[in-house]
Amino acid sequence: MSIHKTAIISKDAILEKGVSVGPYSVINGNVVIGAGTEIGPHCVIDEFTTIGKDCKIFSGAIIGSISQDKKFNEKRSFLEIGNNNTIREYVTINRGTEEESKTIIGDNCLFMAYSHVAHDCRIGDNVVLANCGTLAGYVELEDHVIMGGLAAAHQFVRIGRLSIIGGCSKVVQDVVPYSMADGHPARIYTVNTVGLDRVGFTDDQKDSIKRAFKIMFSMKLNIKNALLKIEKELTPTPEITTLLDFIKSAERGISR
Repeated sequence: MSIHKTAIISKDAILEKGVSVGPYSVINGNVVIGAGTEIGPHCVIDEFTTIGKDCKIFSGAIIGSISQDKKFNEKRSFLEIGNNNTIREYVTINRGTEEESKTIIGDNCLFMAYSHVAHDCRIGDNVVLANCGTLAGYVELEDHVIMGGLAAAHQFVRIGRLSIIGGCSKVVQDVVPYSMADGHPARIYTVNTVGLDRVGFTDDQKDSIKRAFKIMFSMKLNIKNALLKIEKELTPTPEITTLLDFIKSAERGISR
């Protein structure tokens, strides 16, 4: 364990084996930091925050600060961050709003400089939030989502797994899995074939997703009829089932 002499660490914080803390960083009480995690200079890790193993947190990051929601009432809420995450310079991540609520971040994510994760967000594994990317409250990013620089997601929006959002986009409705979206507001343009290739989707799987996208986005059907047509014409493979379930559960509607 390597703790710089200028760091301020609460006696109620738990730092596991191999944690390092840089100059002038502050770690408040009720914090748990997993083995091997590195915290750079001038960081603040606020109370009720749990950080997993082997994370890297760079200069000036503010992790676990209270919700910016006006409904926040000073009750206990939490931030839980998984393993192997990289949190770059001046990133801000807030904990939940309601009492006992949580902001949750998975494993192997990259949060680039100045990005922001608001209260009660749910972030999956292998997510990338590029520079100045911004998530409002209650946003959900599923596994392998990439959000470009300066992109922003409206509160309660969901972005489906293996989707990529173009830089400077404004996401106001749910973005279906496997898609490439861009614009102001964001629109679906095509299937994220590069992302599917990276995780080993077969040609048959990709073709099935492309057929579903053609029905949903190119045939000028309403969502109900598009869903019926997909269910009638395509084999209910896991990826098609994932797509259909996501669309059916979209409370804000989907980007089209």
